[in-house]
Amino acid sequence: MSINTSQRQVPGLIMALSSAIFWGISGTCAQYLFEQKNIDPAWLVCWRLLLAGFILVMFSVFNKKTEVFQIWKNPRDAFQLLLFSIFGMVAVQYTYFYSINLSNAATATVLQYIGPLLVVAFYAIKNRRWPILIEYASLVLALAGTFLLVTHGSFNQLVISEKALFWGILSAVALAFYTIYPGQLLRKYSAATVTGWGMLIGGIAFSFVSDPWVISGTWDAGTWAAFAYIILFGSVIAFFFFLTSVTIIGAQTASLLCSVEPLSAALVAVLWLDVSFGKMDWLGTVFILVTIVLLTMGTKQKKPTTL
Repeated sequence: MSINTSQRQVPGLIMALSSAIFWGISGTCAQYLFEQKNIDPAWLVCWRLLLAGFILVMFSVFNKKTEVFQIWKNPRDAFQLLLFSIFGMVAVQYTYFYSINLSNAATATVLQYIGPLLVVAFYAIKNRRWPILIEYASLVLALAGTFLLVTHGSFNQLVISEKALFWGILSAVALAFYTIYPGQLLRKYSAATVTGWGMLIGGIAFSFVSDPWVISGTWDAGTWAAFAYIILFGSVIAFFFFLTSVTIIGAQTASLLCSVEPLSAALVAVLWLDVSFGKMDWLGTVFILVTIVLLTMGTKQKKPTTL
């Protein structure tokens, strides 16, 4: 790689890292709102989807005017978008925030990052091939990391509630669906268009479950700051940075760098909210982070093998 090429990639590297850090801090802001301001997770999900979705759709209108509404002219694409909005966008947002509410941002974020392993398992079954060695190693590390995170190495008890564990795993499943399902749509339309509509439609649908006009909790400067951060930095800017980084450094490198999200969530939660995160928690986090690194590195080594 030439020096000039490396220099051109620096902005992409910075943007990918920034997006991961923004997402991680966003989870900690959500924990702050739930624990200290008594904000309802469902209400926060509803407004995050509505506001971030509206901003992204408007962004797409100004950049790709004809494409934005083209997706609704094809009944098959429109139906897929609706399914993605409900079972992808709403599901991944709500399960993640509710998991944070039941445990903390650090634990919820790390558990959600089991999702990439589920994606690998799905494609292994779909393509009828045995996983490669690096994927087996990832499975072992992911299971070990999850075990340490939720039990601290004890076979007799959980250090988080069974409900928190259930919603954390459900968040990983939702993340896997969110990653896999919109593949066909993303081959025809920009990611900003698909994600923007997915958020906006998901927010509108979810408003029938959680009334966005019923506002609870304590609203002061801290509440508004955390809420604004989640919408702007944790949603719109993070998404824009990540998409831009993919065009500069490629999806594989960008995804690899985004594996720092659980680490950033853990660090901010410990430093800001005094979340208890012991040696076993950190070890479990490292195991799951290594899992993501191995899976990303292994994408170039996959060789189809008939089962």
